Amino acid sequence: MVKPIIKDVMFLGQKSEPATADDRQIITDLQDTLKAHRDECVGMAANMIGYKKRIIIVNVGFADLVMQNPVIKAKSGKYETEESCLSLTGRRQTERYQNIEVEYFDISFNKQKQKFSGYAAQIIQHEMDHLEGIII
Repeated sequence: MVKPIIKDVMFLGQKSEPATADDRQIITDLQDTLKAHRDECVGMAANMIGYKKRIIIVNVGFADLVMQNPVIKAKSGKYETEESCLSLTGRRQTERYQNIEVEYFDISFNKQKQKFSGYAAQIIQHEMDHLEGIII
């Protein structure tokens, strides 16, 4: 189901709780909502649609990748950039890493480890900030 985008910074500023295998509906809602905002958005965190769960979805070019309980295990290539967010107005300065390695549970709740670089890495880091209550 397509959910409204949360813009309440008090809600967005709270840390998310670990996802479980029972959170399948949240994943479906994230997929539907990202699809509805495809023209203006390349990733979402569950708190952006009202769920305080550690789940993100990121468009990695060829597909939308769901990550549950993602953790960055390695990072390199720090740089400055400017980002916007569907939940907020305007653009903001932030620091990101060019290369990251992320451990996460996939859509079937199987453990995965994958390397990302460039724009995909940037989107993942932005969405993972949401899980920590970090507002960019």
